[in-house]
Amino acid sequence: MTLRFDDDEPSNLVANLPTDVFERAMVLRDGLVSHCADGGIDTDVYRVLRRELMNDPVTSKLLPRFIRTHQTADGALWSFFKSVSPHWEPRRKFVREEFAPLLEMLERGAAFADTVISEGIASFDAAGVMGAWNKALARRDTDPAGAITAARTLLETVCKHLLEDADGNSEYGQNDDLPKLYRMTSERLNIAPSQHSEDAFKRILGSAASVVEGLGTLRNKIGDAHASGGRKPVKVAPRHAALAVNLAGSMALFLIETAVAKGVG
Repeated sequence: MTLRFDDDEPSNLVANLPTDVFERAMVLRDGLVSHCADGGIDTDVYRVLRRELMNDPVTSKLLPRFIRTHQTADGALWSFFKSVSPHWEPRRKFVREEFAPLLEMLERGAAFADTVISEGIASFDAAGVMGAWNKALARRDTDPAGAITAARTLLETVCKHLLEDADGNSEYGQNDDLPKLYRMTSERLNIAPSQHSEDAFKRILGSAASVVEGLGTLRNKIGDAHASGGRKPVKVAPRHAALAVNLAGSMALFLIETAVAKGVG
């Protein structure tokens, strides 16, 4: 689908924006490239995409400065482009170059999850997990699937850390999935349902295990979104991402606090 930036129905343009954060950033860039020549970017498209990218602590750092300082695509933005150069081609080149770092980061995709995980595990304490949790949650609007992946991988990495000894020897297999990793971790921390006789504790701990099972299943469904065979793509809404991220973050925090209390890891 080709988006026209001079459409008379901006609300339809916003509704028809792609869901992938990289593609949305590309729409913004291409619209501004067009704006350099005739001032034709749709104001609603600019406002919505700018707000999303500004609200994400990861993308906001790489967003071109001229976007951060121009809240709307009004005459001030057009005047700025004219100050860059009196000719349209240098202005277009300027916009493409300004967007290059952001688009490169988004295209790599996994970089965000890696950053969240490394920061959350570096200190291996509640504060570290909370920081990683909040960063994943902040991404729920611009990249819901990516937010879920980051949070799930954080939980998985916490489990693996707790299943390794001081020398790095592991108790888990290379192909063990999240539910299995959690089961092994819960047994090591004595929080498996089978290790408790009190009915209330058994139910709570059993529900926690079910949550982890669901997170693993959800991630697999998201992974199938681009598979062949005519499957209907799974569309993840921001509210779904917020729920999944909060569940994964809560579980990761619970595991670390339990490990610290028991002197494990």
